[in-house]
Amino acid sequence: MLRAAPETLRAGRAAPGPELSIIVPCYNERQNVAVLAERIADALEGVRWEIVFVDDNSPDGTAAAVRALARNDARIRCLRRVGRRGLASAVIEGALSSSADTIAVIDGDLQHDETRLPEMLRLLAAAPCDVVIASRYAAGGNAEGLGGNWRHRLSEAGIRLAQALLRVRLTDPMSGFFMIRNRAFEGCAERLTGQGFKILLDLLLSDRALRVREIPAVFHERVAGKSKLDVLVLAQFAALLLDKALGGVVPLRFIGFAAVGAIGILVNVGVLVLLRDATGMAFGIGELIATLVAMITNFQLNNRITYRDQALRGRRLWRGLVLFMLVCGLGAAANVGIAAMLYRGHLNGALAGAAGALIGVVWNYTISATLVWRRR
Repeated sequence: MLRAAPETLRAGRAAPGPELSIIVPCYNERQNVAVLAERIADALEGVRWEIVFVDDNSPDGTAAAVRALARNDARIRCLRRVGRRGLASAVIEGALSSSADTIAVIDGDLQHDETRLPEMLRLLAAAPCDVVIASRYAAGGNAEGLGGNWRHRLSEAGIRLAQALLRVRLTDPMSGFFMIRNRAFEGCAERLTGQGFKILLDLLLSDRALRVREIPAVFHERVAGKSKLDVLVLAQFAALLLDKALGGVVPLRFIGFAAVGAIGILVNVGVLVLLRDATGMAFGIGELIATLVAMITNFQLNNRITYRDQALRGRRLWRGLVLFMLVCGLGAAANVGIAAMLYRGHLNGALAGAAGALIGVVWNYTISATLVWRRR
């Protein structure tokens, strides 16, 4: 039996909800959360706002720091995620938890200029647009906070590549600081890849009808914590572009898993040749050692790249390695068996081998996702 609504709700005396939700994906940003919350409060005086810190189970106690703030300020919320990581998926979960009409995304490292939030909100309300981007490269913006030359070059290369895929001309499609209408986000949420760090580009490629405006913004130097930009972030960016180019037909993880498998073949052949040439080792023993080395290499690469958001650590890492090697052993047996069967059926040897290899990859991917890197 349903209870009657509380008197405050029936009488309409409940406080109105926020008009703006600021989503802050974070990992190991304990030192920054209080400072960021204070700065946002100062910048948005007169606006009904909330901050949703989405923490990927940071070991430094980020979630505890956010909850300490939330006990004294109902405008601050903590969404702690366990068993998964990734900026894009964190933003998606945070945004989908919001009831506000407008959503802003800002990093938790204090590098984005939160004083631009009121102008972004004003522009979104006044102009016929769905997204407002705080651009580091628009006239009046500044990207000096990127630091070293290599980060500048990587950022600029990524921007040029993204610009080539977008219909709308933007100076900073790789920005992590933007504002979007909630209904626009909801409209393309199911089409988002949700992988990697470039959620804005994911949004723009998922709904090419989005109307976009840019405003200049300064990208500050990081004060505390450690930058998350590394080579793996670039690999995830390339994978996002490939996923969009394929229209999401082939699972992104499968592409990564197959690519790692190709690297494993090279490792296997390289180790076998090295052992044979350097030591004169018998082929059978050399192939066994080379196969084990390739399996371990594949496991580590998949754990670091393909399943980065679910990476195994500690005892689960060793358990996962054993399971992965068992799975791959069965996959190899299936590969050989199916290829031999097809060859005996008078299929061309190369085609029979390719079919067996494909079955082996699909088997390894499916079972590994189920047993080795299953979500907790």
